[in-house]
Amino acid sequence: MQKQSNSPRLIVHGGAWNIPADYHAAHLAGVKAAVEQTYPHLLDGASALDAVEMAVQVLEADPTFDAGRGAFLNAVGEVELDAIIMDGRTLNFGAVAALQNILHPVGVARQVMEQTEHNLLVGAGALDFARRSGFNELPPEELLTERELEFFRQIQNDPAFRTHHPFKEGPGDTVGAVAMDKAGNLAVATSTGGTARKLPGRVGDCPIVGAGAYADNERGAVSATGWGESIMKVLLSKTVCDAFAAADAMAAARQGIDTLARKVNGLGGVIGINAKGEYAWAHNTPYMAMAYAETEGAIKISIRARTN
Repeated sequence: MQKQSNSPRLIVHGGAWNIPADYHAAHLAGVKAAVEQTYPHLLDGASALDAVEMAVQVLEADPTFDAGRGAFLNAVGEVELDAIIMDGRTLNFGAVAALQNILHPVGVARQVMEQTEHNLLVGAGALDFARRSGFNELPPEELLTERELEFFRQIQNDPAFRTHHPFKEGPGDTVGAVAMDKAGNLAVATSTGGTARKLPGRVGDCPIVGAGAYADNERGAVSATGWGESIMKVLLSKTVCDAFAAADAMAAARQGIDTLARKVNGLGGVIGINAKGEYAWAHNTPYMAMAYAETEGAIKISIRARTN
């Protein structure tokens, strides 16, 4: 693993699931673009908080992923989005859930953190706040892709479908980013459209602090992806952050996924950076799409096969 230095760190994921071969190229291009467009700003002195928001916005705009444009449709054919952003320096965070008609829910989450006394806004209240904060409200079709509409039509009336079936087949998954800036501060952001054919109003792990994301300068920062109902039960991101205290970064990530599988038979993946600036990742789904910046600025991209 890399040793601590003044060089910033950035790692992103584009979901942990059974990414079919036809989707590999798009996933790799998407996570690479997020690092490629964001990491130079970190080198120029941008904060970790700015970096994770920027990287996730790149992924939200990319219809490849289940976040922003290209998100899954719920049981009544609507797009509902969740997002969280957290500052490891202060432990402040902001989150939104069941937000409609906004391309960049991560940006709204940051405004919740910085402009209100609250941490989490949902549904109509989140949308009203987004409007008052100057975010453009888009017509629903602006977030809808033909791929998602076709998938929805396939599963709409299938009595055997369950919301975690996309780990076996189907379109994309949650996105996330973790960064360390030149000052050593950590931040994390995670964004998702949730699971396919979810009940309206369903909220998964993504906007739940400690589950979909967690950041603490004393330990590290982690973004999770996968089957949200299981991730929430073990507070996966916080579990990995706590493990950073006694294990190296990669071992801590593996411990978290082991806990997810052993205790609740969960499926998912994590990316992270510990307080030393070491990268971490692990998953127990067939694949996870990810990219990270090396110290010299080279970008490593992969759709990694199962690690445990």
